[in-house]
Amino acid sequence: MSLAERIIVPLDVPSVAEAIALVEQLPQVSFWKVGLELFVSSGPQILHTLKNKQKRIFLDLKFHDIPNTVAGATRAAAGYGVDLITIHAVAGRTALKKAVAELGEGAKAAGCPPPKLIAITLLTSLSARDLAFDLKIPLELPEYALEMALLAQDVGLNGAVCSPQEVSQLRQVCGNDFLLVCPGVRPSWATTGDQRRTMTPADAIAAGADYLVIGRPITQAPDPVAAWERICQELENG
Repeated sequence: MSLAERIIVPLDVPSVAEAIALVEQLPQVSFWKVGLELFVSSGPQILHTLKNKQKRIFLDLKFHDIPNTVAGATRAAAGYGVDLITIHAVAGRTALKKAVAELGEGAKAAGCPPPKLIAITLLTSLSARDLAFDLKIPLELPEYALEMALLAQDVGLNGAVCSPQEVSQLRQVCGNDFLLVCPGVRPSWATTGDQRRTMTPADAIAAGADYLVIGRPITQAPDPVAAWERICQELENG
């Protein structure tokens, strides 16, 4: 897999028309993320469009509910033929186990390969202070992210979503077969926006990330194609 194929670009737009326009503007991108805004506004239509264009799909709906609801949602999502699906680790052990069990069933019923199910450890918009003072969690942030990843690994999930600042520790503890996807990746020349725990693309790959989620530095750049090419070149240069 080339370094460019390890970049996932979010389709954080409110309509299918805008999403398709972005995909057509960036034909070099092979892996796209569909999140809550687009899926809630437009449903699965964009998934079918991306599949028809032979694109890989990260369906980032971050399931978090009671176990039976999470299981049903995971079973339904697995039938879309996407590549990655997210669930919050804080949904708990029972919900995670049920989601793993239903993942294969949903894919089998739809006649497609099962997607990878990965756990959200802690949103990259949250800081250590948020964790301690707002969420009242007494663990240090890196320890908390690790515990969530270990829970996910223990019940059979394929990997986790984590900030690039935690990826080195998770890679060391969870091993090379545990998939690590990192949002909060920002080139040195881009603004961080609402991301608190960021790192450059080359540093995140060096730390052990399998995939990088890079959105606004590309999609909101004056020239998205030039921004994409600049990031790919920086990755190649290490």
